[in-house]
Amino acid sequence: MLQPKRTKHRKMFRIRHDKVVAHRNNTVAFGEFGLKSTSSAWISARQIEAARIAITRHMGREGKVIIKIFPHMSKTSKPIGVRMGSGKGSPDQWFAVVKEGTVMFEVLGNTVDTMKEALRLGGHKLPVTWKVISKEQSLETKTNEVEGE
Repeated sequence: MLQPKRTKHRKMFRIRHDKVVAHRNNTVAFGEFGLKSTSSAWISARQIEAARIAITRHMGREGKVIIKIFPHMSKTSKPIGVRMGSGKGSPDQWFAVVKEGTVMFEVLGNTVDTMKEALRLGGHKLPVTWKVISKEQSLETKTNEVEGE
């Protein structure tokens, strides 16, 4: 599973992720199709791995899967039976903070139907609402946002 190799500051505050729209990582950059979130949530390393496995199993040996999110944020927990106080617990799980509009996965190098179906299967493993977009769709929305300003 994904987690940072080195962590100088392991314990962090919890970040609010509601009502925030992604300004970065919101277009399909490397692949032909992408899985874009339409809501905000924390996605754990286990959920990212489950989605990756579902996508690669459907794609087979052909094509490439690109993961564009990484679980940098730690969630801490204390052992059972420990009394209150004496500091914060040790890191237990790792999460990626995903904002609305973030492209989480990208695929390329296979047939259109296979890539869309693979992303659909991977999206069902994630706790966010999502949609499958093509590179052209993401560039169109990017240009509309720039013209609207």
